[in-house]
Amino acid sequence: MSLAALFHRKYRNTVQALYGAIVAASRARIFYEDWGVPDTLDGRFELIALHTFLAMRRLKQSGDSAAFSQALFDTMFGDLDRNLREMGVGDLSVGRQVKTMAKAFYGRIRAYERGLAGTESLDEALRRNLYGTVAPSAAQIAAAAAYLRRQAQVLDAAPVGRLLSGELPLAAED
Repeated sequence: MSLAALFHRKYRNTVQALYGAIVAASRARIFYEDWGVPDTLDGRFELIALHTFLAMRRLKQSGDSAAFSQALFDTMFGDLDRNLREMGVGDLSVGRQVKTMAKAFYGRIRAYERGLAGTESLDEALRRNLYGTVAPSAAQIAAAAAYLRRQAQVLDAAPVGRLLSGELPLAAED
């Protein structure tokens, strides 16, 4: 058995709890009703990707949580794989679709990191990714960008141990 497999088994419950918190945060009505994120498979993937990015960004700041971050990534994509299969996507195309989603996720990580760092436009990254299939208003983009920045600040201030124990400390929405 590989070291990665042992780690996944040892921390399965906490990784699952963190992923569950990410999914719950991604289901908040404000995203769909007020901010215009499409309530579709794509929109839901984008919100899960955004919240997973936030968690993995914080985990990356801690030098000893790389394996936990990898387990979170694996859990997310295992869940996406299961969901595609439950939706009736054929076995032969599931792998290809998951690979496409993983590549897209890495692109989101780069875009959101650059947007938070100010080296690229966060608004454009959100417009292109979170809102890819719709035309949001400037106010909706601004709200999503402010949310992402606020949550990054909250997570930066939170002890990484909270994530490692399965919590996703986020600021409450107004």
